[in-house]
Amino acid sequence: MRIVTFASGSTGNCSLITDGKANILIDAGISMRRTVAALSELGLTPQDLCGVLITHEHSDHISGLSMLCKHHKLSIFAPEELCCVLNEIKPELCDKLNYIPIDEAFDMGGINVTYFRTPHDAQFSVGYRFEGSSVFAYATDTGCITESMINGLTGADLALIEANHDLKMLREGPYPYYLKRRIMSEKGHLSNDDCAKLAYSLAKSGTRDIIIGHLSRENNTPEIALSTVKSALCGENARVYAAPMCSMLSVTVGEDEECLI
Repeated sequence: MRIVTFASGSTGNCSLITDGKANILIDAGISMRRTVAALSELGLTPQDLCGVLITHEHSDHISGLSMLCKHHKLSIFAPEELCCVLNEIKPELCDKLNYIPIDEAFDMGGINVTYFRTPHDAQFSVGYRFEGSSVFAYATDTGCITESMINGLTGADLALIEANHDLKMLREGPYPYYLKRRIMSEKGHLSNDDCAKLAYSLAKSGTRDIIIGHLSRENNTPEIALSTVKSALCGENARVYAAPMCSMLSVTVGEDEECLI
C-alpha cells in the first residue's frame, strides 16, 4: 500500500492511496491541472481512479473538484450528510455524488473503506480508514482528539494526522485574535503538541509510519513539527514524515525511507 500526498495545507489538500489495482483520491483541493500532472508522474490518469473521497466541504479540500469531474468521468464518495452539503454548494456535482454507508465498510477496488467523524468547523467533517494489503488511516482538520478519531486511527500501519501549528508561533504571530481563537478551538486545527500525543498513542498501538500534514505556512515549520512529534515518541519504533504543502511525498507501508517526488 502506497500513500502519496500531492498537497497538504491551507492552500490545498489532495492525496492518493494506491493498493494493487485500486487508486483512490482523497480530496481535490488543488487545480485539475496539478492533480492530473501529479497522477501522470505516477504513471496514472484520472481514468485509473476508483473515485474521489471527500473529507469536508472547505475550499482547500474541494476547490478543484468540479473541474476534475467535468473533464473526467469520476464518482465522488462521502457520507450522506456531506453529500447533501456538497450538493448545495456545488449542484453541478449532483449526479456524481455517492453515499457512503453508516458504520459499514464499502469496497473501492478491493480496499474496504470506512469513515469516522472529526471535530472541525465544517458542516460535516470526517476521516477515513482503508483496509487492504495494509491499513491506512487519514484524519486532518481536527481541532481536538476525540474517541471517534482514536477508534478510526488505532491499529493502522500508516496514519496521516494533523500537525497544523506551533502554539508559540501562533500566539506570537500576526494573525488577528479571532483567527487565532478559531484555530486553537476544539473545532479548529491540531497543534504540534496534541499531534505528538496522538502520534505516541498510535505508535503504542502498533502504527509504524506516521505522516504529519496540514502544516501552517505562517505558524509552523516542518523542522519544528517533526522535532515535537519525534521527541514525544520516546523510543517507539515509528517513522515520521512531514507532508509538503505544494510538492509530493510518497510513503509505502513498511519502507524505510520516504520518497519526495
